[in-house]
Amino acid sequence: MANNNLFSDFEAVSSKQWKQQIQYELKGADYNETLVWESPEGIKVKPFYHNDDSEVSEKVNLDAITPSKPFAIVQNIFVHDVKKSNARAVETLQRGAESVRFTFENDTISIEELMQNLPLENVNYYFNLPFLSVEFSNKINEFASKNKANIFVQNDPIGQLAKDGNWFENLEKDFEKLDIIAKNSHPLEGCPTGGVVSFLTISSGIYQNAGANILQQLAYTLAQANEYFNRIPAINQPITIEVAVGTNYFFEIAKLRALRILFNTLAAEYNHNFDCHIIATPTKRNKTLYDYNVNMLRTTTECMSAILGGADAVANLAYDAIYHKDNEFGDRISRNQLLVLKHESYFDKVNNPADGAYYIETLTEQLAEKALELFKDIEKNGGLISQLIDGTIQRKINESAQKEQELFDSGKEVLLGTNKYPNKNDQMKNDLELYPFVKQNARKTLITPIIEKRLAEKLEQERLNNEAI
Repeated sequence: MANNNLFSDFEAVSSKQWKQQIQYELKGADYNETLVWESPEGIKVKPFYHNDDSEVSEKVNLDAITPSKPFAIVQNIFVHDVKKSNARAVETLQRGAESVRFTFENDTISIEELMQNLPLENVNYYFNLPFLSVEFSNKINEFASKNKANIFVQNDPIGQLAKDGNWFENLEKDFEKLDIIAKNSHPLEGCPTGGVVSFLTISSGIYQNAGANILQQLAYTLAQANEYFNRIPAINQPITIEVAVGTNYFFEIAKLRALRILFNTLAAEYNHNFDCHIIATPTKRNKTLYDYNVNMLRTTTECMSAILGGADAVANLAYDAIYHKDNEFGDRISRNQLLVLKHESYFDKVNNPADGAYYIETLTEQLAEKALELFKDIEKNGGLISQLIDGTIQRKINESAQKEQELFDSGKEVLLGTNKYPNKNDQMKNDLELYPFVKQNARKTLITPIIEKRLAEKLEQERLNNEAI
């Protein structure tokens, strides 16, 4: 006869009993020194978490982390030739992609030609603009409203400053243009569905790719959002946040959950009633030139973290992205990774699957609380833009990056196939279509730009120089 109350036959085991058993098994070794480790963010991680000593409190609303829809698979397309980009978008949507992100070369591109024959209903399109143009944004808004298309326009002047070292024009004019774009970005009268869903993006992936720890990533992202809320009064649409997902699996799940909690907490102070829209991409920081197939394993777990953390959309990184130009094979493999996770592993079937995991919920709250403290310190000292201009943000990121680099150089942080178990017969010199290292571009800048750099760059340069000619 079936017993529907199987667990009632067993006595509950308290956290105190677990710890006593662990102490016994350690045979005199110190519990804290042996089993408790500290992350780069200063979070002490215990060997087990239990419901009777869970540190999750009522301070943080853990229900505010569930996206409204399952994650969408995003295909990145750089628009150089409009006809080819259009044909590629049509093909990738037929082969499993659910959204497309176009990165524009300039503002002369014909939106109508680019979007020809593309399905508009139930498909999100992202227009990543490396320029700031009121006229071009108006054209996008007109097309989106007229054709009932859902378009996320990715404008980010603060991100431009952080990455390039200069504004598009200058602080006053950039925000003047952004304010005009904000006021104009709405569906045309009589068109209640479709239109520009978002005109503003926070490109926070640069912080992770440059070596910032998770607390810094969260705090700087929140501080960037605060700058926009303060300077643009007409934000009546969701804000898109781009994040880079690292290799620390559970911490990255908690990072995205904490990000949504922090953003919603800040947005409430400005009576902003829209949830953020999170696009996640695997980090470049741990990707390698040699033994490049391992990159597929890294991006798979990073995409899993993004999905379980509640990303609205995931744009995978091709295994060869750091040294090959965009190519059909790399795109297909990266897209198929997400298709397997969604349609064969059923990662889209459960809302908030990490809910109830004491470890992840504890990490979520600790990251949120510590990041909020750092955010308050940034605001106390002038805000993000001020600290970018005086170099404080760059210095803090560099300090974190150097600590991680030292761990990699000493072999304590392992990248398989690179600083552990390398294949000495690998030859990559003749396969480089892109320069895979930090590029030097001497020019006058307002601030020192935040430089993205991979951990393996120095080691790889040495190996390339030693390859047989």
